[in-house]
Amino acid sequence: MRIDQRITVVLAAAVLAAGAGAGAVQASQATAGGSAPSACRPANHAATITQADSTAGHSHYRVTLTAPRGYEPCELAGSPTGARFLNHGADSGVTPRSYGGQETAVTFGPGHPVHFDIQVPSGGRGLPADEVAFTLQAPGGEIPGTSFAEGAFRVADGTLVGPVQQGA
Repeated sequence: MRIDQRITVVLAAAVLAAGAGAGAVQASQATAGGSAPSACRPANHAATITQADSTAGHSHYRVTLTAPRGYEPCELAGSPTGARFLNHGADSGVTPRSYGGQETAVTFGPGHPVHFDIQVPSGGRGLPADEVAFTLQAPGGEIPGTSFAEGAFRVADGTLVGPVQQGA
């Protein structure tokens, strides 16, 4: 009876060790072999707002999205939707429209940043903002969840949001 118990314990330990080893292999393959989480999910990327070059009658702000290593690249297309401009958490009340081509897909992921433009009319009263909340679009529709970008900028009635483009 004592030998049977030892064999059972040894077999159980071997099965557990093999399972743990397989789990470690699966975990390393998940990040290197294509089953990593998508960079397009809001929790998996960072976004910042910086002032860009102005054009006649407009101020421009660039929203740049970056993804750290360990996330799977994904496709984005068109302008983000549902954009809300906030200043210290308070909504500005400005509702932007989109402009530009909405069909072109771009690849986003680690080492492949993307950006979109916030175009604000220069004439009129501008409101300060320090954050934009938005929903990214994929070629097949909306990506669930709300992304956020931070940085000082201004918005006004007539603000437009451009399509996502390749590069920082």
